[in-house]
Amino acid sequence: MNTKIKSTIIPVKKPKINVITLGCSKNTYDSEVLMGQLRGNSMNVVHEANTMGKDDIVVINTCGFIDNAKQESIDTILQYSELKEAGKIGKVIVTGCLSERYKPELEAEITNVDAYFGTNDLNNLLHSLGANYKHELIGERLLTTPSHYAYFKIAEGCNRPCSFCAIPLMRGKHVSRDMAELVNEAKILAANGTKELILIAQDLTYYGLDIYGKRNLHELLRRLSDIPGIEWIRLQYAYPSGFPMEILDAMNERENICKYLDMPLQHITDNMLKSMRRGITKQKTIDIVNQIRDKVPGIAMRTTLICGYPGETEQDFEEMMNWVEETRFDRLGCFTYSHEEKTHAHILVDDVPDEVKQARVDAIMELQQGISFDINQEKVGKTFKVLVDRKEGDFFIGRTQYDSPEVDNEVLIDAATGYAANGSFVNVAIDRAEDFDLYGRIVK
Repeated sequence: MNTKIKSTIIPVKKPKINVITLGCSKNTYDSEVLMGQLRGNSMNVVHEANTMGKDDIVVINTCGFIDNAKQESIDTILQYSELKEAGKIGKVIVTGCLSERYKPELEAEITNVDAYFGTNDLNNLLHSLGANYKHELIGERLLTTPSHYAYFKIAEGCNRPCSFCAIPLMRGKHVSRDMAELVNEAKILAANGTKELILIAQDLTYYGLDIYGKRNLHELLRRLSDIPGIEWIRLQYAYPSGFPMEILDAMNERENICKYLDMPLQHITDNMLKSMRRGITKQKTIDIVNQIRDKVPGIAMRTTLICGYPGETEQDFEEMMNWVEETRFDRLGCFTYSHEEKTHAHILVDDVPDEVKQARVDAIMELQQGISFDINQEKVGKTFKVLVDRKEGDFFIGRTQYDSPEVDNEVLIDAATGYAANGSFVNVAIDRAEDFDLYGRIVK
C-alpha cells in the first residue's frame, strides 16, 4: 500500500519592527513616514510596543537637541542594547538627531547597536531592514497620534543663525516641501479621518523662499484650507524676524485656520537678543506681538523662553519677567539654557549656575501660571467649540482652537452631560476654570 506523506511548509514569521520615538513633533512625523514605508513593504511594524520577541527589531528615533533630551536618548539606546545582549530582542537600530550629531562617538561607546543612521538616511535605514523606499507612498503615513489630528511637516532644517541652537547641525539647511505634494498628503489624511493639521517646521515663516523665491505660507494655508474635511489648521514655530503678515490675512479669511500662533521669542533684552543672534530687538519684538494681536483680535499666542543664557544678568532676567507680566501670553514655556557643542554660543562662558537657571525658569512659570489663571477666568460663562481627544474617568478631554495637544490647556467635559466621540466637535459651556484647565458641559 502506497502511503503519501504530505509535506507541511511552515511559514517563516517576519520579525516585528518596533519604532520608538523620542523628542519633538518633527521626530513624530519622521517615525510615521518610516512606519508608512515599512507597512508599504509588507513589514510587521508597531509603535512603542510593550511586548517583543527574541527576533524583533527595535528602531530608536532619537533627539539630540539639549542635555536632557540627549540623556533620554542615550538611556533608551542602552536599555534596548542590554535587552539585545540578553537575547530578548534581535536587533537595535538607532536613527534621528542624536545619531546624526554624534554617530562616531555612539559607535565607539555603544558597540552592540547594529546600525546608526542620521536624519536624512531614510533610504539606507529601509534597506537595512530589508525594505525599499517607495515613491508611490509619498504622503502615506502610519499615524501615532489619534487619527483626528496629525503633525504636518512642511519643511526640513533651518537657515537661521541662532547662537544657542544645534538644529542646523542635525537637520541641515532649510528645505521647503513642494506645495502640491503637501496638498496631496493633506487630502490623504482628510480621507482617513484627520480633522486637524498641526503645521510644523523649524521655521514655518521661511516656507517657500528656497523653492518659490518668496515667503509662501499664506498660499499654502489657503490651499490646505480648501480641502474638505480639514476643520482646523494650526501654526507652530513661527519666527518673529521677517514675519509675513499675509499669514494673518489668511487666518482672518478662513474659519478653519485656528486663531493660534506659536512664536518662540527666547528672550527680550537687547543684549541677550543680540548675543543669541536673533536678528530682532526688544522694541521690534514688542511691535510684532502688538501687530499680530491688532490684526487678529482674540488670537492665542504661545511663546518659549530661555533662562540662563551666557551673560544673562539679574537685570536681564528682571526685564524679561516684567515683559512677560506686561505682554500676558496665552501660553508660555520656559527652559534652562543648554551649552551645546559646535553652536556659536559654545565659545561663550556658560556662566549662569544651574540652580540659578532653574530658579529663573521656576519664577517665570509661576508668573505665567497666574496669568493663565486670570485669562481662563474670563472664559467662564462662555461657550467654545471643542475637539474631543479622549475619555478619562468621568470626563471627555478636549481642546479649543486656542490649544495645541500635549503642551496647552485642556477642556474637561462632564461625561454626565452628554456623549462625545473621540475626534468629534462639541459645543462646551465653561462652568469653571483653573490655571491650565477649563471645566464645562456639552450644550446644543
